[in-house]
Amino acid sequence: MANDASKAIQVELVAADRVVWSGQAGEVLARTVSGDLGILPGHAPLLSLLVAGVVEIRPLDGETVRAAVDEGFLSVSDNHVSILSEDAFLASEIDAAAVKADLDAARADDDDAAVRRAEAKLRLVDKTS
Repeated sequence: MANDASKAIQVELVAADRVVWSGQAGEVLARTVSGDLGILPGHAPLLSLLVAGVVEIRPLDGETVRAAVDEGFLSVSDNHVSILSEDAFLASEIDAAAVKADLDAARADDDDAAVRRAEAKLRLVDKTS
């Protein structure tokens, strides 16, 4: 991986129903099936499976963008990062009380995937508190 600080990476965080965030960034952090991944300008091409968790995008200007994502795909090519997830929510869009209720229901139903999604949203809320 080449680290050229003079370049930025174009990032698109896309959910099934909308573009959640798009812009220039200096770094992206995400969790894939292979583990945690940091992407800087000049990163080698990559296609990986995204797991439910928190994605952090560090824009060139402004505060870090944090989003809870469901499973999906992460693609890196030519200083362009695409994060595609069925569901993705910015921290400001999450209602902690509703997520706690969803978590309780998922645990009662033994729905491991729903538990992971709810826990990721709660981690995101905790990081921004």
